[in-house]
Amino acid sequence: MNVQNFETESDSLLRTLAQFRYEVRSFLHFSESAALKTGVHPQQHQLLLQVAGAPEAAVVTIAYAAERLGLKHNSTVELVDRSEHEGLLARTVDPDDKRRAILRITRKGRQLLARLSGDHARELRELAPRLVLSLEKISAHLPDNGREVAQ
Repeated sequence: MNVQNFETESDSLLRTLAQFRYEVRSFLHFSESAALKTGVHPQQHQLLLQVAGAPEAAVVTIAYAAERLGLKHNSTVELVDRSEHEGLLARTVDPDDKRRAILRITRKGRQLLARLSGDHARELRELAPRLVLSLEKISAHLPDNGREVAQ
């Protein structure tokens, strides 16, 4: 491959990555705006989503939420405190480990999350074709290293 072809492929990949990043950021902006319109901070929405959407076997603690949100423990405690104060989450002592609190979403939190999730699903339905196209273009730029691509 000559240098000019490499630059062309490299430029194409950069354009594709930029487009993908734009699409993802557009969705995140939509998500943040939708949360604010319902009266909750975007991180509260994400917290509710992680608590409600946790696998059945997961013990949803502050440590679990912090990891899922990419936040420090103390920041997550503040977020849980605020959400609990607003009636979106409830906290109970873990019967197996009294030092831990188990988080669960309240009816009010579930109603808010249902409204936001419906809006998000509609937005993703419109965005999905563009995201899939960007991912396919990115994938086309990557060597498969002898591995089969899942269909």
